[in-house]
Order: sequence, then C-alpha cells, then structure tokens
Amino acid sequence: MKELFEIEARSRGDMGKGASRRLRRTGQVPGIVYGAHKEPAMISLTHSEMLLHLEHESFYSHVLNLKVDGKGEQVILKDLQRHPAKPFIMHVDFQRVSAKEKIRLNVPLHFANEENAPGVKMGGVVSHHLTDIEVSCLPADLPEFVEVDVGAMEMGDIILMSGIKLPKGVELPALAAEDANDEPVVSVHGAGGGDADEDGEEAGEAEDAAE
Repeated sequence: MKELFEIEARSRGDMGKGASRRLRRTGQVPGIVYGAHKEPAMISLTHSEMLLHLEHESFYSHVLNLKVDGKGEQVILKDLQRHPAKPFIMHVDFQRVSAKEKIRLNVPLHFANEENAPGVKMGGVVSHHLTDIEVSCLPADLPEFVEVDVGAMEMGDIILMSGIKLPKGVELPALAAEDANDEPVVSVHGAGGGDADEDGEEAGEAEDAAE
C-alpha cells in the first residue's frame, strides 16, 4: 500500500534572497509550485515538517498532496536544495501533476534475492551500477521503487536497463531516445574484479605464446 504524504504550505509574495533569508530565520523553507498549465506559485513550508517527510525514501518518488492555504493539489518533488555544510533545506521545487499527463521522475532501485544468486554463492560480489532510474508514466502508475531480481545471476552476468521488468504503464525515457545508452544496472563478478583477472590471464597466455 502506498504511503500518503500531505504537506502544509502558505503562499508568499516576497521574493529575492533577502526574503528567503528572513523566511529561513523563522524556521520556514521557501519553495515554488509550477506546471499543469498554471502560473508558478511562491510558497513557504515548515522546515521541521519537511525534514520528517524527507526521512522516507518514498517521499522522493510519490505523488504528494500539497495544501497551499488550505487548498490541495497533487504534486511531485522535482528539486531540493540543501545547505552545503549544514543540515538545512534551502529551497524546494514542486511540479503539479495531471491525471492525464505523463510525468518523469527518478525512482529508487531495490535489488532482491542477492543472497540466492548462484554467482554470489560461488563467492562473487554484486555491484550496483545504478541506485535509481528515471521513469515515465501517468501519476496513477508511478511506482515508489522498481525491483530488480538478481536471484538468477551467475558469475559474470550483467543486467542492463533493458533487462529490468517494469510495472504496467511505466517506461524508461533513456531507452526511448535515438541515442539510447543501455547502461548496466547490476553485475556479479569475482571478489578481485573478475574482468581484470580474465584480462590478466589473457595477457599471460599471450606472453607464453610469444615465448
């Protein structure tokens, strides 16, 4: 069951760096809401409330209920700016969503059955080349995460983006582009770096042949 996130916000008229600094001094976070063919709206949110929401992984890949001055609308989190040295949120961007329009958002990858993979049982190591992936879908089809089952992987196996089983209605924009790059997602290799060992063996064989 998907979690439900409700965020309280207030509209604000003051803009600029000075106004944002004043907001932060009062425990508020400046933000903006845009999209869905409406004018952007400047908002402020409670910093402590945002910190609590951000502790949940699914908050980043979820359709959220944003209530601005008591009026709710559906949004997704599009950008989050943090202070480079302090645990402060500096600015938040939300994008409105429409039930009939596809959205693009990065969702986390969850890797399942690693301990059961034949390659792991042989002493292999699992490497996660990606930890999240951009998906495109209607808001109702947005997954909180995409599961990658590695339970059948042998030593030397690689799962590419095209090998991920996606939920119904979900697509990968990266594979739809003309210059699509089918990146590796997860691989199983020897503890010492299987490819390097194989290269070393090939080099040794070449030297033996030369002698």
